[in-house]
Amino acid sequence: PLATSFEGRHGSVRYWVKAELHRPWLLPLKLKKEFTVFEHIDINTPSLLSPQAGTKEKTLCCWLCTSGPISLSAKIERKGYTPGESIQIFAEIENCSSRMVVPKATIYQTQAFYAKGKMKEVRQLVANLRGESLSSGKTETWNGKQLKIPPVSPSILDCSIIRVEYSLMVYVDIPGAVDLFLNLPLVIGTIPLHPFGSRTSSVSSQDSMNMTWLGLTLPERLEAPPSYAEVVTEENRQSGLAPVSAFDDFQRALQGPLFAYIQEFRFLPPPLYSEIDPNPDQPTDEIPSCPSR
Repeated sequence: PLATSFEGRHGSVRYWVKAELHRPWLLPLKLKKEFTVFEHIDINTPSLLSPQAGTKEKTLCCWLCTSGPISLSAKIERKGYTPGESIQIFAEIENCSSRMVVPKATIYQTQAFYAKGKMKEVRQLVANLRGESLSSGKTETWNGKQLKIPPVSPSILDCSIIRVEYSLMVYVDIPGAVDLFLNLPLVIGTIPLHPFGSRTSSVSSQDSMNMTWLGLTLPERLEAPPSYAEVVTEENRQSGLAPVSAFDDFQRALQGPLFAYIQEFRFLPPPLYSEIDPNPDQPTDEIPSCPSR
């Protein structure tokens, strides 16, 4: 596979096509056209849909004095994202020290260049956010705090000379001491998350709940439908009959055998329900013929 096109500080991956037209007794015509290549990374793979989490703790010491610990735990829903998405960060920061601390989160891009047995690495800040300052004895909880990924190049993981990786660093800024940090790896892909990709388990559990009706048993004996008298009372039937004078013109226009046939069966009740087939010898796939006029 071809590596994704990339422009870095110490190297690049570029593609172009050249064409030459050789002509007798004339200089050749040359044309060069660049194009971009993307090695697609599908973030719907199981390895990139797995949650990333970590926990760390740090105790501050000043000469012979020791303060309480600072603890940090963080989690993100998955490892793979695409540019434009927002990472939901779930974290809990507890400050039991005597200092004022600030929780923060940052996305870093790390570029590694390999040549002649040597490696040079460059790390760039991509996006960051800042939480509220925490005094001694305070705790802060992030319930899905969002950090948006700006338009960046996708990860390059299979190139022998250039490697581009991303990571989410959730850390606690401690004045006068080394920060407490967690590194959660990220992969920036090109194929976005399927609408049902992150909800496979929830959808399957919901389907199992909705399919419980399949386990219900039907009653052993079907009940007969209500009778015509229970549905249509005599009062409703009489109210449906309009005065004859109101339809004189209409009746004159529709004098004929078809209209008489309709009028004959207009207010007759349907046939009685019976569990016994009145025509047992008649095939089920045969459609009865209509009576001729």
